[in-house]
Amino acid sequence: MSSFHLFWTIALVIMFVCIILWAWSGARTKDFEEAARLPLDDGDDTHPNESIKGNHHV
Repeated sequence: MSSFHLFWTIALVIMFVCIILWAWSGARTKDFEEAARLPLDDGDDTHPNESIKGNHHV
């Protein structure tokens, strides 16, 4: 049974290291920068007060 546990421990450590290397690779930098800006980008170019009905200034 111990060789079974040893195999899975080594396999999971290798998978973990591969995921870390993939996440921190230079190819992912652009994706992470875009994801970091998502909370700041509301996707709407209007002012927040302009979207409320009845609050139009003439």
